[in-house]
This record gives sequence, C-alpha cells and structure tokens, in this order.
Amino acid sequence: MKTGVLCIHGFTGGPFEVQPLADYIKEQTDWIVRTPTLPGHGETLSLKNTTADQWLMEAELALRELKKEANRIIIVGFSMGGLIAMYLANRYKVDRLVLLSAAAKYFSPMQFLKETKKAAIAALTGKLSENQFFHMYKYKWTHTPFRSTLQFLRVVELVKPYYGQIRIPVCIVQGKQDGIVPMSAAEYIYDHIGSKEKQLIHSETGQHLICYSDDCDDWFIQVMDFMKKLEE
Repeated sequence: MKTGVLCIHGFTGGPFEVQPLADYIKEQTDWIVRTPTLPGHGETLSLKNTTADQWLMEAELALRELKKEANRIIIVGFSMGGLIAMYLANRYKVDRLVLLSAAAKYFSPMQFLKETKKAAIAALTGKLSENQFFHMYKYKWTHTPFRSTLQFLRVVELVKPYYGQIRIPVCIVQGKQDGIVPMSAAEYIYDHIGSKEKQLIHSETGQHLICYSDDCDDWFIQVMDFMKKLEE
C-alpha cells in the first residue's frame, strides 16, 4: 500500500505556499508528494487567459496521475486550493482531506484594515521595505485581472452546495491573524461538511500564508498525526 499526497496552492499563488508542509511530509514519511502549479499561477503569474475550469482540470489531472502511483490518497488544499480539494474529494475516492486557510469565505475586512494600517505606518516611518504584508500583496493587487477574481468566485460558489456530501475525515487549519480569509470560514466548513471525523486547528500567530506561521512546527505535528491515521 502506497500513500500519495496532493498539495494544491491558492489563487494567485504557487507551490511555495504549501512547500513547507510538503517538505515536512517528505521528511517524516516515504509518501509520494506532488505540488502542481495551476494554469496562470506560479512564479510567472499570468492569469489573464485562464479560467476556473482550467484550474480544476489541472488539479484533477494531477490527482489522476497520483492515483497511478498510490492507492491511498490525501489532498492538502490551501486557500482556493482547499475548495479545489473538496471539489476533487466529491468526485473521486480520496481518503483524507487537509484544508489550510480554505477560502469558503474570503477577505476579513477588519484584519485587512489592521494590516493595511501597519503598512501605512511603515511607509511614513520609512520601513515599508520591512512590511511583509505590503510586499506580498502589492504584486497581486497590480497583476490580478478582475476577470480572474470572478473565476475565483466561481470556484467558491461551485463547491458550496456539496459540503454536506463530503464524508471522509477532514482536518481544518486556520490562522487567527489571517487578513484574507476570516476565522468564520473554517467554522463554516467545520459545521457544514458531512464528515463524521473532523478536527479544527487554530494557529494563534497564523496569517494567510499559514505554512509560514511562527507556530507552524506545532500544527505540522498535529496534521501529520491526522494523516498517519490513514495507515493504522
């Protein structure tokens, strides 16, 4: 029996968003780990001519390829990737789901304003170059076509009606300092997903890029324990 893990990144992102967890899984196991890049994403962000259907199809193809190598499948999805993970779990035999900052609801205005205020203060004090949030999103703000945002919203709406049909074990991880996806998103998934075995892990210091949180070593262990139950 071979275990395969498919790690799916988020909207406007790339494999780097899930790489720390993917590397941790490789260190701890002999599992096959795949981190595909969705069309238009990655280092050369170019979303202009890509669609939700293309993103879903790429993830689906990656899953089919992984199924050729492994007979036990875990899908890890970050942000929009969490929604794509649920989409795949509803269509294919998948054994476990890990949802990181899954964008069932998106954009926490209060936290975003707090982070924007920090960036403004940093600008006034000449420390803007030190503000991670500013640099992380500046590129995305200027390179994401409005049409692509509508495609992202298509993914959100496409998956929403099927939460209750997902029955496999799920582990949900959400950062309390996330300025993009609010805490209520994780709670919404937890309450509406059909899984009997489910757990919700809160990262006290986690912002949206949860795999880079200061406390990631702690919740990596919890997620690993959840995934390893598949082999018991």
